[in-house]
Amino acid sequence: AKMLKKAVGCAPRGKRAIWMLNIQVGTQSISPLMWAIETGSLESAKAIIQDLLTIRADRDRYYYGMDIMFERHSDIVQRLCLDAPALMPVMLDGLIWRSRVTENGQRRVNYYLRHLLIDSHGDFAKATEWITDNADPKLVIHPVICMVTDMVWGRVAFRTF
Repeated sequence: AKMLKKAVGCAPRGKRAIWMLNIQVGTQSISPLMWAIETGSLESAKAIIQDLLTIRADRDRYYYGMDIMFERHSDIVQRLCLDAPALMPVMLDGLIWRSRVTENGQRRVNYYLRHLLIDSHGDFAKATEWITDNADPKLVIHPVICMVTDMVWGRVAFRTF
């Protein structure tokens, strides 16, 4: 993981996520993230996920690798549930931004849920199904999953009953 951080540390902010999700080897495109998961190098995969889901900024814009990660690996939730369940909380934690500032004892929090709710075609995403199939009670009570299921129930499913 240290060597990975050192290698990616020299990447320009706009290219950093692409370096961790797409390497061209001849005619094949390889994802270092998926390669780390498939080979059982979970520390490297964890470092990649944490780096991708860290919000960075410069004077011109913000950088957050969430969209690129879900575009490159639309089945990332399923792959993590099957091949690296210990990394699911790491990914879900990266989908939450917490403000450093507290006001009246409260802290602003943003949840990035789009890719867990809808897929790239605008249809309902299978993330909830994959997480349910995983049957991990600790995963189901993660704040991101609670927010997703509460939104689906309260805004969509409840009306049919």
